[in-house]
Amino acid sequence: MESNRQKKIAGVLQSDLANILQSAIRDAGHTGILISVSKVQVTVDLSIAKVYVSVFPAEHAIKVVSEINEVKSKIKHQTAQLTKHQLRRMPELSFFNDDSLEYIEKIDKAVKGEEDPIANPELLSKRKKS
Repeated sequence: MESNRQKKIAGVLQSDLANILQSAIRDAGHTGILISVSKVQVTVDLSIAKVYVSVFPAEHAIKVVSEINEVKSKIKHQTAQLTKHQLRRMPELSFFNDDSLEYIEKIDKAVKGEEDPIANPELLSKRKKS
C-alpha cells in the first residue's frame, strides 16, 4: 500500500521526468519517436524510483530504454534541479519499458479476429510480473 507521500513524490517525478525525457529524445535526434512516463513507483524509504516508460513505435522501446538507463545520472541531476523545492533527497532512478499498450493492442487484434491466439499461441507472449 502506497503512502500519500509516496504517491505525491511519484506524481512530481512522473511529470518532470516526462518533460525531461521528451526533450532528451528530441536532443538525441530521434525523430518520430514518442515517449511517455506511464507510471512511477517509489519505495517506502523514498530512496528508489522505478520509472515505467512507454515508447512509440514499440520496436524502438528496448533501444530507447537502454539509452535512457545509460544517461540516468544526467537525468537524475536534471530532475533534482526541477524538484529541489519539493524533495529533500532525489531517489535513485531505474527505467523500465512499459509494454502494456503493446500487449493490449495484441489482445484487441485477437478480439477483432485479425489474429487468432488460439490457433497461434505465440501471438500473445507470456507476461512478466514486474
